Formats: sequence, structure tokens, C-alpha cells
Amino acid sequence: MSGSDIRTAATAAAAYGLVPADTTEDVRARGAGAATQVAVLPVGSFEQHGPYLPLATDTLVACAIAREIAGTYPVHLLPPVTIACSHEHAAWPGTVSISSVTLHAVVRDIAASLRRSGVEALVLVNGHGGNYVLGNAVQESSARGERMALFPAPEDWEAARERSGVATSLLTDMHAGEIETSILLHAHPELVRPGYESADFTADDRRHLLTLGMSAYTDSGVIGRPSLGSAEKGKELLASLADSFGAYFALLTSGTGAAGTPARASGTPALGTGTPALGAGAPTTGDAAAGSE
Repeated sequence: MSGSDIRTAATAAAAYGLVPADTTEDVRARGAGAATQVAVLPVGSFEQHGPYLPLATDTLVACAIAREIAGTYPVHLLPPVTIACSHEHAAWPGTVSISSVTLHAVVRDIAASLRRSGVEALVLVNGHGGNYVLGNAVQESSARGERMALFPAPEDWEAARERSGVATSLLTDMHAGEIETSILLHAHPELVRPGYESADFTADDRRHLLTLGMSAYTDSGVIGRPSLGSAEKGKELLASLADSFGAYFALLTSGTGAAGTPARASGTPALGTGTPALGAGAPTTGDAAAGSE
């Protein structure tokens, strides 16, 4: 792909709605009459995804999920956080990271700003499993009586995997694999370069990942089976995740309890109870649904 082709692809990606086009009046109209307003913040990364997926893959995936949610529920869609915690990918050129302290501060500041404008609830749509600190941010916010959730949980990814026909397990589909390739083939096919069809590589035992980084387990940067990816699977993955979001939306917009925290929805754990479904510290993304990166 030539330099001009890459620039054209980047322009096309922007046209797909990575940055919301709302005006202030759109936000005012959406919030009118809503008992609890909910904002959705995609959080991605800028890190290697092998030779065929872009560095912005996690951001593109998070934005695709967030757009699917915004097309189904009356939420305020925010622009993405595009650089986060990718330190385990530092061995590859192009990877850029910020500290977990910085990411935590950014999320907390955004949530506080939203509350000042009348938006009480924030959902972090995480596209990168290395953003572990997002779980802590949700826990701490919930303990303060604020409304925040982390999405998708591993259970949501598993349901989406089964519904879409993704063959690779969440453990094996760790990075630049079947799930991420499928979502990009559906949402941004112009950004998927040739080569994913023969890039499969697995490494299920990654117990020293945090100490050694990704380069100890893969030379290409790929861990998974991207050859099995398809646009059809990507479409179904996003549809399933949008359906799963319904429980989060219902919980965040339910009445408040005596302590100011959201009341428990029927059959759903309360926020801040440490349950994986509400982001109590478990990694939760397409390249990290099983606790990987």
C-alpha cells in the first residue's frame, strides 16, 4: 500500500464516525426528559497489531462497539482516548503509551466534567486489555457513589464469540486474532492489509507476559488465528455486544439507593460489588477478553 493509499484509508476511517458529529443542540435534545443521562467513552490504544492491522486497531474496535451502542441506546457518544497503556508492546516500532496514573486521571476528569454538565453515568468501552487501571477507576467511582461501568466484560465477549461463530477461544484469540480482524473487516475493511490469511500463531501459556512483554511470546506481534476472521463475524460480534449492553444501560439508569448508588436491577449485581460483569478489574476487550493484551 502506497503512502497516498494509506492517507486515503485514514481519511475514509474518519468518515466512519470515529469522532462524533453531534452539535450542542443534539446533546441537549437527547438529554431532555432523561432521568439519567449516560455517556459512552471508547478507550483504545496505539500499539502494534502485526503487519496487517493498524496501530489504532484497539481504538477502531472500541469506537465500532461504541457506535453500535449509540445506534441502539440514547447515549452520548464521546470521542475516543487513543493512547493508553501498551507498555507490553514497547518492543515494536510505532507503539506509544501513557502511564496508568495518567489514564486514570483522564477518565476521572472526563467523568467529573460530564457530571458538571448533567451527565451522571459514564461507560468505558475498553478496546485494550492492557488498560487494567480502568477496572480500578470504575471500582473507585462506584465506591464514591458515582455511576460508572466498564464494557464489555469477558462474559459479553464470550456470548458474542458464540453468537458470531468465532472458532478461536478467548484465551487463544489474544492479539490481532480472529475477533479483531473480523471487526475491522466489517467496520474498516480498507484498513486491513493482505497477510492476515497466513499470520496465525498461538501461545496459550503467557504466564510471564507482564514481566517479559509480548515479544517473549511472538515475533510477528500476532497471537491468535486471524485467518478465520470475516466481515460477517465482525457484524455479529458487534450486534451481540450491543444486545449485552442493555443490562448495563438498565442498571445505570435505574433509581438510586439510599447511599446514592444505582439500585440493583432485577437479576443484576449492583455496581461496585466486584463482579466481573461491571468491570471490577478484569481485562475486557477484543484482544484481551480472556485476560490478555
